[in-house]
Amino acid sequence: MAYVDGFVLPVPRRKLAAYKRLSAKAGKIWREHGALEYRECAGDDLKVKMGVPFGKLAKAKPGETVVFSYIVYKSRAHRDRVLAKVMSDKRLADGANSMPFDPKRMAWGGFETIVDV
Repeated sequence: MAYVDGFVLPVPRRKLAAYKRLSAKAGKIWREHGALEYRECAGDDLKVKMGVPFGKLAKAKPGETVVFSYIVYKSRAHRDRVLAKVMSDKRLADGANSMPFDPKRMAWGGFETIVDV
């Protein structure tokens, strides 16, 4: 089954357009290196009554929204190969110093798919 990298991070709403530009560039690079899917999703309906709202989970501050992102690969081994290529790609170094969010507040992890309907 597929393997997924997942991300949750707060992004200042005033920087969402810049984040979108950075994400579009990164997504093209990930896909070029073999990722099957690359999705970046900005929070829209986050005031839920059940469970822990994403805003609370991400410790979003006033003026921030939450971005939920995921990248799909064939397997963990495939993800490791793609990630190694992406991390050595010089085109991503341009945005590393001007990220429109605080990378220290980003949650990230790799996930095995357990259900695929």
